[in-house]
Amino acid sequence: MAFENLTLPDDLRACLDACESITVPATREELHQLSLGPEGGPIFSVDYDVDGEVVTEATVTRCKNGIAVNYPEDYMRRRDPKCMHIADDLPTDKTRFETTMGAPFAQTRQETLDWLASQELVVVPFKAGGLTYGSPSLAIMPLNCAFFALALVDLQGWTTFEELGDFSPRSILYVAPPFRQTHFDGKQMVVHDRTETLHEIFAYNLYPGPSAKKGVFSVLLDIGEHEGWITAHASSVRVTTPYDNTTVVMHEGASGGGKSEMCQEIRREDDGRILLGYNVYHDEPYHITLNETSELEPVTDDMTLCHPAVQNGSGRMVVADAEDGWFVRVDNMKTYGEDPNFERSVIHPDRPLVFFSIDGVPDATVLPWEHTLDSNGKPCPNPRVVISRQLIKNIVNQPEEVDVRTFGVRQPLCTRDNPSYGIMGMTQFVPPAVAWLWRLIAPRGDKNPSIGESKQEASTVAHGGLVSEGVGSYWPFSTGTKVAAANLLLNQLVTYNKTRYVLTPNQHIGAYKVGFSSEWLTREWLARRGGGRMRADQIEPARCALMGYVPKEISLDGQPVRRTLLRPEMQSGMGVETYDAGCKILTDFFKAELQQYLTDDLDPMGRQIIEVLMADGSIEDYEAITPLYL
Repeated sequence: MAFENLTLPDDLRACLDACESITVPATREELHQLSLGPEGGPIFSVDYDVDGEVVTEATVTRCKNGIAVNYPEDYMRRRDPKCMHIADDLPTDKTRFETTMGAPFAQTRQETLDWLASQELVVVPFKAGGLTYGSPSLAIMPLNCAFFALALVDLQGWTTFEELGDFSPRSILYVAPPFRQTHFDGKQMVVHDRTETLHEIFAYNLYPGPSAKKGVFSVLLDIGEHEGWITAHASSVRVTTPYDNTTVVMHEGASGGGKSEMCQEIRREDDGRILLGYNVYHDEPYHITLNETSELEPVTDDMTLCHPAVQNGSGRMVVADAEDGWFVRVDNMKTYGEDPNFERSVIHPDRPLVFFSIDGVPDATVLPWEHTLDSNGKPCPNPRVVISRQLIKNIVNQPEEVDVRTFGVRQPLCTRDNPSYGIMGMTQFVPPAVAWLWRLIAPRGDKNPSIGESKQEASTVAHGGLVSEGVGSYWPFSTGTKVAAANLLLNQLVTYNKTRYVLTPNQHIGAYKVGFSSEWLTREWLARRGGGRMRADQIEPARCALMGYVPKEISLDGQPVRRTLLRPEMQSGMGVETYDAGCKILTDFFKAELQQYLTDDLDPMGRQIIEVLMADGSIEDYEAITPLYL
């Protein structure tokens, strides 16, 4: 009855009419119980018949604070970055299904629907993009993988058909796990089939990362490309200084660029001091002391909605969270007490949570630092928990104006003995044109946790191991074209002209190992300056045009930060020649990557910006196109 007044594809309606049974959970609690199988646990095996053999795709363990989902194969515990395929004929730069499989998707689609028609199904509605601004959507899957539906609705927010009323789904997610074995040689496969009004996702595996999480991100990017707005791959936080001034910082960057860390407190030594950096060249730690630090209130975690409905014409972009829950990676949690607030939220939640790749003992408490071991005996590097925003301490639940957009880059050590691109100072102010270039490239950088050393592309060796994650760092999830995404991003940066753009490194600054301290202290300093307000006489050009401007000084609680962390070329272990060599590595990498954007479809302003780079233009040349807002 729930589907009678929905506008559905004819083949889907035929599937639903023919299937053995359909369960539409009335409450989240019912969906949680369904996740544990017909016996209610303690361990439920999610099995499928594959050519006469029983294959276990996942196990679900009943625990006190939720369910622990584990996969027998190491491969299924993280997202395969090559799993996205496009089935339709709309413009795309991504791999098409027909190219990989040698045949159109139509037959596989029909086989998928026929298989679903033979199953007991669970069907849940959701709003892609969150309950407030999201688009009504539908998820359809076998009843025995109800845990997948539970993770999906925890991420997107619980809703019902009664609350949504009659609707035409903007997206539909289908889940058919055994096809991974029968059709795709055991590989993860997520197929996107788009029309102007409907985005269908066919997920052929039970790890939710590429479908329930990033697949929905793909839907939002697709909708935004049609309507002229972006869902940014970013975190954002409202920072309130000890003097009660507030600044909203939005942090972008490739994986490993510090998005999650932007919402984390500054780490202190046992004696309360802050280790800003450790000079590897001179074997010397560098500490500063802050008696008070700012209060942090998270606004968004990973998918940041820049929707037209929340904009207010202030000249600053307004953002809201695109999710109702967060897919939090807890690999950095090793022992009890590392993050007491978060630990309290997941160990004693007000509702049972969904844990992935974390060791769960029946009817015991799931502990976020007890990660499932991979076959090599090492902890899985991608343990996750889905946690509602409402369980996060000091969460901000209304849209917020962004004062500063920071961009994080993982930098390698850079010394005279080992020149590299690790030349970025602690805080670099850039005009929108340069900010756009960094977002087009989105370099993954040094020792990225998402890239194995053996998997580096051979072509990146000439650029010091640099790899581009692509437009806005959301490119891995986009189903469209790079140039279309680049144009949207440029329009966004130019439209919101009262935003400051800042680059900030992590891991290293020249010869200093800094971890994420530079990002945290930049956040603190920007907030204390009222959103990074500067006068023209307080900044000076960096030696490398891609680095924009350098603050002449940064002081926190009356303590000046060493100039050598602002201008790395002044470090005795580095020097001007090493800096310039790193600048060349970086600039050559940008030039090589940006060639692909110089097409007839690129915005003329974008072409002008890229041509400045190609001609080794100065920072003043970029400012002539897009002025620096101070």
